[in-house]
Amino acid sequence: MTNRTEKADRTGRNHGNQRRDGVVTADDEGKAQPRGAASAVQSVDRAVSVLEILARHGEVGVTGIADELGVHKSTAFRLLGVLENRGLVGQAKERGKYYLGAGVLRLAGAAAVRLDISQESAPLCRELADEVGETVNIAVLDDDAAVNIMQARGAASVTAHNWLGRRTPLHATSSGKILLAHLPPSGQEHVLARKLARFTQRTVTDIGELRAQLQLAVERGYACTVEELEIGLNAVAAPVRAHDGSVIGTISVSGPAYRLGEEKLPVLAERTLGAAAELSRRMGYAF
Repeated sequence: MTNRTEKADRTGRNHGNQRRDGVVTADDEGKAQPRGAASAVQSVDRAVSVLEILARHGEVGVTGIADELGVHKSTAFRLLGVLENRGLVGQAKERGKYYLGAGVLRLAGAAAVRLDISQESAPLCRELADEVGETVNIAVLDDDAAVNIMQARGAASVTAHNWLGRRTPLHATSSGKILLAHLPPSGQEHVLARKLARFTQRTVTDIGELRAQLQLAVERGYACTVEELEIGLNAVAAPVRAHDGSVIGTISVSGPAYRLGEEKLPVLAERTLGAAAELSRRMGYAF
């Protein structure tokens, strides 16, 4: 009787540690794991911990990683498998140890570009803002939008918007048009294949017209917007290039339409182009 009771008790505990789909939800020490979103967060936390362990030690085997995480080897192996599939870790087959993969360099490089352009652009933004008296922004591509990572305000822009950290549409901003114009064809098509949102009566939503504007931006080196994102707001932007000539960001000047009329934008563009050229030089680009 006792044996049957103990067996039933063990069976009950085992069933209690499983989801209805048969996936075990108990952790390696026998404690119930959090389900759903909490379980996903725990997996992400462990994956990041794996990367940190490899960053500290260089090369580590599955057993060493499992020990540091406090999990079973099978859990560590699954985490490493996912990270290896994404290129974030690699395995030295002959030694069975893991190391940080090239994917980490790709992510770090993307972050470094943002940090470098933000640091290098600060004095130039301030100088240009003082010169033109308007708001100057540095923007970079963020998936399908432009995000402003640096801002300086001139004397005349005391009541201007704070654009820092704001994601803005590629088709309705001067910075966005520069970034869009210099995307590879597949990247452009990804954006242009969707319905373009209209923000004002002057927002360009016709694909043919927008393509013509993008081509013009490439030819003359700058892009303008006239009340396309907001009524009463005009802007001009120029590309910032990396050492290899690729466009890694933009520098723009924006202000109210009554101060920055359409007739003034070409003149303002010359100053913006000069600042963009200097920032590109500081980023390693040789004209």
